[in-house]
Amino acid sequence: MNSYPDIMAPAALGTLAARHISHVYQTDSGPLPALHEVSFELDRNEFVCLIGPSGCGKSTLLHILAGLLTPTSGVVTLNGEAIDGPKRRIGYVFQQANLMPWRTVLDNIALPLELAGVSRRERESAARELIGLVGLEGFEEAYPAGLSGGMAQRVAIARALIAQPEVLLLDEPFGALDALTRDQLGEELLRIWQARHSTVLMVTHSISEAILLADHILVMSPRPGHIEAVFEVALPRPRTLAMLHSPYAGSLAGAIRAAIRAR
Repeated sequence: MNSYPDIMAPAALGTLAARHISHVYQTDSGPLPALHEVSFELDRNEFVCLIGPSGCGKSTLLHILAGLLTPTSGVVTLNGEAIDGPKRRIGYVFQQANLMPWRTVLDNIALPLELAGVSRRERESAARELIGLVGLEGFEEAYPAGLSGGMAQRVAIARALIAQPEVLLLDEPFGALDALTRDQLGEELLRIWQARHSTVLMVTHSISEAILLADHILVMSPRPGHIEAVFEVALPRPRTLAMLHSPYAGSLAGAIRAAIRAR
């Protein structure tokens, strides 16, 4: 992972790069700086977690990376191509599952392919494959009202994956879940990532979750957010929850916590 790439350096194939990203919201009270000179590069198939204090601009940054928001300055590139709007090659999972209540699990997952004009047979076949991957067999015809929070987020992840994105962005997808469900889905997410080989950037407030999942952890400063520190997670893969109780994980958690509190 290259944390501060030269703005003129070409990105390697399969990488998502943020270069000198700043963003200022215009409010009734005047300009509100959200991000300042954020630069980093995600290597192909890398899993990176983004962590920082509330209000530091993490969600704003993800919206910019996804092409949902134009930064005040700076550029985002995928494989060297500037991102100037939403792309099928970049999947996004929001904090809430945001499923359509009148559509079944199968039809919610298939929606991106339906919008892209893919035939019903092809999109249902792809959706059924993902239902198996996220462990929702038997719930194909269920509606969102009958799903638990964890199941709904599995549907949202499958929906984001169905277009086979190169990059998957996740904005605290497990934040509203209880601790046991969150741990379970963390392990499930690792399994899904290893099966699909996407590049992943995930926002989380949980240091232990970041250590379990990530190759690298980016720590953001308070607003206006910038990258305050970068930590490599040297735990071997495949990972288990038991690894979080190792002396190494405890020491790393302490260092990340200190970096967050330093400002």
